[in-house]
Amino acid sequence: MITEFLKGLQRTLFDRPLKPGLLIQERYRITEVLGMGSYGITYLALDNLTKTTVVLKQLRKTKAKTKSGLRSFQRESEILKAVNHPQVPKLLDEFQNNKGLFITMEWVQGETFEDLIFRDQHSYNEKETKAILLELLNIIESFHEKDIIHRDLRIPNIIQRNGTLHIIDFGLACFLSDEETLDPDDHPEKLRMQPVTVESDLFALGHFALFLLYSSYDPQSKKEKSWEEELTISHSFKAALRNMLQLDEPFHSVAEARSALNQI
Repeated sequence: MITEFLKGLQRTLFDRPLKPGLLIQERYRITEVLGMGSYGITYLALDNLTKTTVVLKQLRKTKAKTKSGLRSFQRESEILKAVNHPQVPKLLDEFQNNKGLFITMEWVQGETFEDLIFRDQHSYNEKETKAILLELLNIIESFHEKDIIHRDLRIPNIIQRNGTLHIIDFGLACFLSDEETLDPDDHPEKLRMQPVTVESDLFALGHFALFLLYSSYDPQSKKEKSWEEELTISHSFKAALRNMLQLDEPFHSVAEARSALNQI
């Protein structure tokens, strides 16, 4: 508790977001603070050169003083360059000034699945969930072919835009050659999502699928049951999810997961 309090105090004192209206690099005018992540502060900004809205990400000042923080920020830039996929934001610019280190990315204007499920009350059945998973697997396979693991495939980081899916936020992404650094005290779910392995992304997708499926779940009793008992889905879909969630022998590649889903 004390550690979390000190971290929160540190953010308040040293990592305050820049104010809307501020002009950065004589080009990017901040319009909105989107949020603060583990090491970065993200903004929407107007690019005065191109007259388009972009995402501006600033390395937190406290993280800029650490080697790991600097490396993580630089790695996100490297990974976005390497990914180069139409369903991933493009890296547009990177620079450093008296306000800190920044990268600028394409703004993917759409709805996150967090908003679709909890704000808009959208529900997804088995057929829709399977179709979404297959599209995501195609995108993720392109990462894995370049030895890149996303490690944060959650409902806030997957966007639907004009019927097409996009994956954002590569702040935790890494290369398969990167050294693994995990906190053994983290939640077990987090420990399965963040190893530097292909299986971690597939685990995250399985968890993502449960969010979609539970959006159409109508509880009939107050008794707590497992997801396998509560969700009305086919036996073969349950089996595929068990593999993704590492409850049975995990899938070791996107191809294995795709094959299982296509057989449903």
